[in-house]
Amino acid sequence: MAIEAVLFDFSGTVFRFEESEYQNADLTDGDGRRLDTHEVAAIMRAMTAPVGQFVELDEEGQYAWERRDLDPALHRIAYMQTLLRKGVPQIPAEQIYERMLDAVMWSPYPDTGEVLRALHERGVPVAIVSNIAWDIRPAFSSRGWDRYIDEFTLSFEVGAVKPDPRIFESALTSLGVAPERALMIGDSAEADGGATALGCEFALVDPVSVLDRPSALRDIVASRGLIARPA
Repeated sequence: MAIEAVLFDFSGTVFRFEESEYQNADLTDGDGRRLDTHEVAAIMRAMTAPVGQFVELDEEGQYAWERRDLDPALHRIAYMQTLLRKGVPQIPAEQIYERMLDAVMWSPYPDTGEVLRALHERGVPVAIVSNIAWDIRPAFSSRGWDRYIDEFTLSFEVGAVKPDPRIFESALTSLGVAPERALMIGDSAEADGGATALGCEFALVDPVSVLDRPSALRDIVASRGLIARPA
C-alpha cells in the first residue's frame, strides 16, 4: 500500500546532541579531574539513548526516570541524578543539562532539511513523534524548517510514551492518515518500532554522529518513491 505520510523520531533520527557539546562543557569529576573522551561518550549515551538505563538511581530518581518523558520536572530529576552518579559535579551537571534543553544546540543530520522540504513540496504530511519532556520546535523554527512539519507529537504534551500506540495514534489522527499508509522512521526498534503494532511501516536509522550519516533519511524516503532520488 502506498505511503502517504511520514513520522520521524527526533533525537538520533533528524537531530543529534553531539558529543562535542559535552566536551565543550569541560566536564570534571568530583576531584576536579577533566573527564576523558570515553567518559564523555558514556555520559552522552546515558543522556540521549532512546531506551535503557545506564546508572542505578535512588527511589526518587527511579520514579522520575520511568516517567521522565511525561513531565519536565521529573525529567530534570532523572537526568540530573544520572549526571551526578556519572561523577559530574553539581555545577557542570546543571550546565550540561541546560545545554541539552537548548534546541539550538542540537545538530541536524545533513539531509534533514532537504528531506523535510522535499516531502513538503510533494504534499506528503510529516509529523515529529518524540519521547521528550521539553519543546523541540525551536530546533526546526530556528532553521526555517517548522513550515515543513504538519504536527509535533511530543510525549509530555500528549501523555503517552513510545512504544505506547497512543502516541502514534495521536500523530496519525492529526495528519488524517491511516496507519497502514504511514512510515515511521526512528533510531530505536523498541520505541519507534512500536508504530508497527498499528500497522505502520518502520525504518530504522543508526544514531551515529551527524558527520557519519549523510544520507540515511534521503535514502529511505527516496526508496519509497516519496521524493526524487538524487541525480
